[in-house]
Amino acid sequence: MKKENTVSKIIFKVIIYIALIAMTISIIVPVLWVFMASFKRNAEFIGKGTNPWALPEQLQWQNYVTAFVDAEMGEFFLNSVIVTALALILLLVIALPAAYALSRFDFKGKKILNVAFMAGLFVNINYIVVPIFLMLSGANRMLGVDFFLDNRFILALIYASSSLSFSIYLLSGYFKTLPKGFEEAAYIDGCGYFKTMVSIMIPMAKPSILTVILFQFLSFWNEYIIAFTVMNEHNTLAVGLKNLMAVERTATNYGIMYAGLVIVMIPVLVLYICVQKQLTKGMTLGGLKG
Repeated sequence: MKKENTVSKIIFKVIIYIALIAMTISIIVPVLWVFMASFKRNAEFIGKGTNPWALPEQLQWQNYVTAFVDAEMGEFFLNSVIVTALALILLLVIALPAAYALSRFDFKGKKILNVAFMAGLFVNINYIVVPIFLMLSGANRMLGVDFFLDNRFILALIYASSSLSFSIYLLSGYFKTLPKGFEEAAYIDGCGYFKTMVSIMIPMAKPSILTVILFQFLSFWNEYIIAFTVMNEHNTLAVGLKNLMAVERTATNYGIMYAGLVIVMIPVLVLYICVQKQLTKGMTLGGLKG
C-alpha cells in the first residue's frame, strides 16, 4: 500500500512539473521572441526565405529611437508613469485607512460599507466608461472649463476609485490576521489610532501592500479603454502603442512595432523582479515578547 502511494505521488509530481514547464515555456518564448524581433530590420521579416526564429543579423537600436522620438512613445511613456504613480498614491492613501478601520474597529454603518465595497468587486469599470465620459463632459459644460477631460489627475482618480473595492478587500483580509497585541502594546506606549496605524500596522502589512501595488500597477499601466475615452493630447502608453502598431503595421515597420511592445513590457518586468521576493513573505514583521 505504501509503495503504491509513493508511486502515485511521484507520478502526480511529474505531471505537475511537466505542466509548469509547459506553461513557463509558453510565456517565456513569446516574450523572448518579441525582444529579439525588436532589433531586426524589415527585410528580416518579409524577405524570401526568412526564418522568424533567426537571431537579428545586426542589432537595430534605431528601432527604439524611432519609436521614442518619431512615434512619440517617450511622451506617452511619461504620461503613463505620471498617471500610474498618481493613481497608486491616491489608491493607497484612501484604501489603507479604510481597510484598517473596517477590519479592526466596530462602528455604525460598518456592515453597509462592507456590502458596498464587496458589491464594487462585481462592477467592471469598462462597462460604465460611457457614463463616466458623459459625466465628465457634462461637468465641463456646466462649469465652463476644460478640466475634467484630457486631465492626467482625473484619469488617475478614475483608476484609483475603480480599484478601491479589490484593494480594500485584500488589505482588510490581511489586517484581520494581525494579532491585536501589537495595537494594545502601542496604545500602552501612548500611541493614538493614527500613529498606531502608520507606525505599527501598515509596516506589518507590507507584503499585502506590495501585492496591491503590483496588481494595480499592471492594471493601470496596461489600461486602454478609459484612457482612450477620456484622454486626447495626453495619451497613455497603451493608447500610443495601439496607434503605433496601426501605423507601423500598415507601413510594414515590424521592428519599430515590436520595439514599442518592449517599451511597454520593460517597466512591468522590472517591477516584478524588484518585488517578487517580498510577495512571498506572508509573515508579520516583528513579534510580541512573551
